[in-house]
Amino acid sequence: MPHAPAPSLEDIQAAQVRLRGHVHRTPVLTSSALNALTGAQLHFKCENLQRSGSFKARGAHNAVLALTDAEAARGVATHSSGNHGAALALAARTRGIPAHIVVPRNAPQAKLDNIRRYGGLLHLCEPTQQAREAAVAAVITANGARLVHPYDDPVVQAGQGTCALELLQDVEDLDLLLAPLGGGGLIGGSAVAAKSVRPGIRVVGVEPEGAADAVQSVAHGVITPVMKPASVADGLLATIKPSTFELIRTRVDAVVTVPDAAILRAQRLVWEILKLVIEPSSAVPLAALLEARVEARAAQVGIILTGGNVDFSACAARPKRSAPP
Repeated sequence: MPHAPAPSLEDIQAAQVRLRGHVHRTPVLTSSALNALTGAQLHFKCENLQRSGSFKARGAHNAVLALTDAEAARGVATHSSGNHGAALALAARTRGIPAHIVVPRNAPQAKLDNIRRYGGLLHLCEPTQQAREAAVAAVITANGARLVHPYDDPVVQAGQGTCALELLQDVEDLDLLLAPLGGGGLIGGSAVAAKSVRPGIRVVGVEPEGAADAVQSVAHGVITPVMKPASVADGLLATIKPSTFELIRTRVDAVVTVPDAAILRAQRLVWEILKLVIEPSSAVPLAALLEARVEARAAQVGIILTGGNVDFSACAARPKRSAPP
């Protein structure tokens, strides 16, 4: 079955207009210390400060606000590792409609709490892609809700593309754009926006080594799932779909991977230097630069910090350090 057409720049620009007053225009921060560590001029798009705590608010709101009253009447449904679910619950609350959110049982507590906080109706499932898709199909059959897929939807992809569009409006001379890659909606929408506005820009997706389905798929020329994806970057464990694979194949210049140890190092540096709370999934682009997986010396680099929904109870459980004598 053919997939839906990719979003155009016009779709992304229309989404930007639709989203006004519903999502934040997040700030772009710089750091001389991180510039020195990477040898590049870094511009961090702070989607960790977005409503619901992640960039997912953009795609979810664009999809929900684009529905007719008749389409929205029976509510919306999705499956999610957490951030899209919270964003969809928030967007649905804006329209006064129910949102059914299927989430893996092992999702971080902070993300489950976010979904409940925004009024989402939580449905837990086993932590596999197949279980997620089966569970949301059952919910839709039972309730008649409208599916808003976390990334396999051109309207969602157009919403995510507004993040890169804003970044390039604020920093016009970017040479390189780096973004985390999970299901591919963000990198796909961002690549359309970036290449349309600045044709010479390089766009690179970064994924964890333990969930490298995009790298494998590009290498093999066909979608190649990782059977048991695993990473500290829990938001990047989804498998790409035909629509996002086509965007990656045709619009993204490269996809690289980074190990979990590098992801955690990058996360800590952002916490300590930028004083921003980000989740591990947000740290993979900086990790790629620190690990020299991407050539960026002296380049103007845009980095999308995708979210900041951290389980602080896990942080508090770590052993305390003793004070020096």
